[in-house]
Amino acid sequence: MTEPAALAGLNPDRTALVVVDLQEAFRPAIDGFDRVLERSIRAVKGAAVLGLPVLVTEQYPKGLGETVPELVAALPEDTPRLEKTVFSAARAEGFHLKGRDQVVLVGIEAHVCVQGTALDLLRQGLAVHVAGDAVGSRSAEDREAGLTRVSRAGALIGTTESILLELTGDARAPHFKAIQELIR
Repeated sequence: MTEPAALAGLNPDRTALVVVDLQEAFRPAIDGFDRVLERSIRAVKGAAVLGLPVLVTEQYPKGLGETVPELVAALPEDTPRLEKTVFSAARAEGFHLKGRDQVVLVGIEAHVCVQGTALDLLRQGLAVHVAGDAVGSRSAEDREAGLTRVSRAGALIGTTESILLELTGDARAPHFKAIQELIR
């Protein structure tokens, strides 16, 4: 029996981080937005420490605004910010994971764009991990429904801490202290 791709374990050489639609217009509307933003920034900083490629999407930025400035400030310099009108980030023009077959998702909304992205990536045979503490929706019910659906489809739900430590692999790893500082 073949092991599901998600159970293979996260490997920094195979993993990309996708940040979905953390934009200004959503700030007042998303339940727990500040927590989602703080944990997404943690994921972005951890990705930089571990050398993971990062992609950011923006849902119709002309109407919904750009990515929130706190997140932009944490992004590596060459991070693509892809405009989209489709709900799945995986369908955005220019979406490319640079050959990575494992993806960590953070952002909003859990039951729409994060869910659509996760399902599309799973259909492509990629291992999908969702940082549950770094995703949100307008309501707790919608967030839970999105996480439940992607989990049942084969995505693994973790936290930014568990995902970053899994990617680090060992307390003796060269990046461990930097990751430890992020999760404190």
